[in-house]
Amino acid sequence: MTVSIQFQYVILLFALFVLPRILIRFRIPTAVTSFAIGVLCTEYDLFVADQTITLLSMFGIVSLFLLAGLEADLKAFRYETSVITQHLVFALISLLGFGFLLWYYGDTEFRPALLIGLAILTPSTGFILDSIHALQMDQDEKFWIKTKAIATEILALIVLFVVLKSSSLEEFGVSTGILLVMILGLPIVLWIFSKWVVPYAPRSEFAFLLVTATVCAFLTKKLGVYYLVGAFIVGLAAQRFRKNLPSIASENMLHAVEFFSSFFVPFYFFYAGLNVQKGDFTKNAIVLGGLLLLVFVPLRALQIMVHRRVVMKEKIHRSIRISVTMTPTLVFTLVIANILRDRFAIDPAIFGGLILYAIFNTMIPSFLFHDPTPEYESHQLDDLDYLDIDR
Repeated sequence: MTVSIQFQYVILLFALFVLPRILIRFRIPTAVTSFAIGVLCTEYDLFVADQTITLLSMFGIVSLFLLAGLEADLKAFRYETSVITQHLVFALISLLGFGFLLWYYGDTEFRPALLIGLAILTPSTGFILDSIHALQMDQDEKFWIKTKAIATEILALIVLFVVLKSSSLEEFGVSTGILLVMILGLPIVLWIFSKWVVPYAPRSEFAFLLVTATVCAFLTKKLGVYYLVGAFIVGLAAQRFRKNLPSIASENMLHAVEFFSSFFVPFYFFYAGLNVQKGDFTKNAIVLGGLLLLVFVPLRALQIMVHRRVVMKEKIHRSIRISVTMTPTLVFTLVIANILRDRFAIDPAIFGGLILYAIFNTMIPSFLFHDPTPEYESHQLDDLDYLDIDR
C-alpha cells in the first residue's frame, strides 16, 4: 500500500507538534523527540533529500538564532563586566587547551580539533533560551544563565568564523570585509526602514526582521560559516537599534519571533535527524559519546561552579543550578558535527559520538529542573496576539 505524500506530511505534522508535547510529561525535550523522529525516518527513507523539509529547517535555525540575537541585551553585560569577562577567558582557554591536546595527542589537524572543542564546550544558547521557561529558576538565575550563554555564543561564533575562514589569508580578508560591511550596514538599513517604510506600513517590523535575517543568513552560509551567524548578527543589530525603533526589539517582537520559531524549529531538529546516516551510531560512537558525557559535562559544570564560588561567594546549590542548565550543546554540536563531516571528513565514530553527547547532555536540565506544572505548555502558543507587534 502506497501512502500519498500529502498524508505523509499530515502524519509528520502530528509527530512533530503533538507527540513531543505528550513526551514533555516524561521530561524529554521536544527538540530531542523531533531529532529522534528524523533518525527513525532515515531507516525507512522518508523525507530524505526533501527540499520542503530543507527550507522549513532553514527557517527554524534562522528564527532560533535571530531570537538569541534579540535576547542579547549587551547593556546587561555592563553590570557584571568582570564576571562575564573572566567567564569568557576561561572558556577560551578551555577551548584552546582542548584543541591543542587533541591536535598534539589525537593525530587531528588543529582546525578540526578546535571545531570539535566548540562542539563539546559551547552551550546551545538558542535552545537554552527557548527551554528556560520550563525550568524551575528564579529571575536572577535566569539572568545569569541567559547572559553567560549569550556571551559564550558570541565568542564561539567569532572562533567558528576564524577557524573556517583561516585556510588562506585572502579568503579570511575577503570574508571579514563582507561580514564587517554587513555589521556596519545593518543599522543603516534599519534606519531607512524606520524612516521610509514604518510610517506608511505599520506592523511591518516583524516581516522585515525575518526577511532581513533570512537574507543575511543566506549570505553567511555562502561565506561558509552557516546560517546561524547572519541571523544572530541581525538580532544583535535590531537590539542595538531599539532606541530609534522601539518596536523592532520590543517584548511583543520577541514573543512574535518566539511564536514563529516554535513552529519552524522542530523542522530543524527533524532535518538534523535525517542527516544521521546508517552506521553513525556504532559501538565506537556509543563509547565515545559516553566518555564525553562522563568527562566534559562534570568538567564544564565544575568550572562554572568554582568560578562563581570564588568570585561571587555563591552558594553551591545555586551554582549547580546555573552550571547544569548551561550544559546543553544541542544546536551548536549538530551544526559543527555536520561541518566536520562535510568539510573535514571526520571519522563516523566521532560524528556519532558528538551527536549522542549532545542528545543526552541536552536532557540533563530537563530531568533535574523541569517544571511539572502545565503553565509552560501554553507559554508560547496560547496567544496568537503575539503577532500583533503594535498591540
